[in-house]
Amino acid sequence: MKTLLILLFFFTCNALASTLHLSISANPSRLNPILSTDSSSSTVAKWIFNALVTYDKDANIVPELAQSYTFVDDTTLIFKLREDVKWSDGAPFSAKDVLFTYETITSPKIFTPYASSFMHILHVKMLDEFTVEVKYKYPYFKALDVWMMEILPEHLLKNEADLMTSKFNQNPRGTGPYTLSQFNISKDIVLAANPSYFIHKPNIDTMIFHYLPDPSSEFLMLKSHQLDVGTLSPLQLERQIDENFRKHYTLYEEISHTFSYMGFNLKSEKFKDPRVREALSLAIDRQELVDILYFGHGKVCTGPFLPGTGAFNADVKAPKPDLSKAKALLKEAGYDENNPFEFELTTSANRTTAAQVLQYQLQKAGIVMKLRAVEWQAFLNTVIFPRKFDAVLIAWNLAIKPDAYTIWHSESIRKGGFNFIGYENAEVDRLIKEAEKIVDQEKFDALYQEIFAKIVADNPYLFLVIPNEITAVNKEITPVTTSIIGVSHNLIDWIKP
Repeated sequence: MKTLLILLFFFTCNALASTLHLSISANPSRLNPILSTDSSSSTVAKWIFNALVTYDKDANIVPELAQSYTFVDDTTLIFKLREDVKWSDGAPFSAKDVLFTYETITSPKIFTPYASSFMHILHVKMLDEFTVEVKYKYPYFKALDVWMMEILPEHLLKNEADLMTSKFNQNPRGTGPYTLSQFNISKDIVLAANPSYFIHKPNIDTMIFHYLPDPSSEFLMLKSHQLDVGTLSPLQLERQIDENFRKHYTLYEEISHTFSYMGFNLKSEKFKDPRVREALSLAIDRQELVDILYFGHGKVCTGPFLPGTGAFNADVKAPKPDLSKAKALLKEAGYDENNPFEFELTTSANRTTAAQVLQYQLQKAGIVMKLRAVEWQAFLNTVIFPRKFDAVLIAWNLAIKPDAYTIWHSESIRKGGFNFIGYENAEVDRLIKEAEKIVDQEKFDALYQEIFAKIVADNPYLFLVIPNEITAVNKEITPVTTSIIGVSHNLIDWIKP
């Protein structure tokens, strides 16, 4: 009888356990939030770690690890921390972890682009075990947003000799709703619900990120109902799903927070001449890219900041294709049919179709573009980080509250910075620095709209497309709602029968 009860308990627990199946298209580089510079790493790490503050579903900033925050004056911010938070190994969370994270990010031994957000801070002090004072050098427009950076465990990392190569980056411990259960390169990543998560244990016990580098593999798993959440391409939405698919999944379509672009290596002699960059821009038909690649499910990208935000400059329009002018500019720069402008475009393996369309468009203007496609991790490690490229085709996030410094200021050209194309404009640098000290939203927006226009005029990137994000979610899962920050904003409350 005892054996029967044990078996019954075992099978009941397994029957009640639920698993959320998702996909991931590339290997995460480091599951350490201060070192994660690729979307795959960030996608996984956000479930393992927490920040002092975060966005709610309407993109309002709300406390997370902080219990509350108060601005004492224009430059002093006090955080009262939650006292019920534990790291996944059981150690208590405290102000020591906040101070340690700040000191680590700003350490000269750490190469992270996120350090730029913390350089405006004069000091961070522990007032007591659960109170932190942050003093800024001057009023800073993102004084609160800075602390959306996830916090690291001081007790696990304080004696780490080299965090850049630490085993922690592949075996992290956080305070988040899930803990890492399995992580191997080019294999599925498994997360387990954190039973001591300070909000509540997630209703779904396990999250599995299936490693699917080929988008067609993700689609096949969606069609066979092996994924609970996945993304659809416009082609799949328009031509390849049937009534059975729509019965199983709810489809959500919103403008994404990413844009695709062709970025030039501005340190290369090939792209120093602004006439060449303008000619390339005029040779590209961006609307054709939207129509061919996205079946109209997207919009032409006109610049570096998110449409609908105050920083977006609606007066700046994308250039219309003009092959005659493109050829004339190239001729002025010393190129013609006998001496065509040639360069190599490097991209990740999942963007080859877009690269081929661009190659075809540029060919009409007499431009010879050679293609090189590499796997994502190799793309980061052998192309982006060492900055060995003529031009790259890549995507970038459009932040709800933009910070132009990290990409567009010349100081961000340094090692570990996101300005890997080498963009320098003294006037843009000045405006970025001026805007950092403005807390009046209208004045800030006016400066950022000016920055927007100046960057676009320089053609350091060719801004291409903002695609729509099409998400399929298993209809059995509740409660799922749309949000400006995505459907997973309330994932810990999801219930899967």
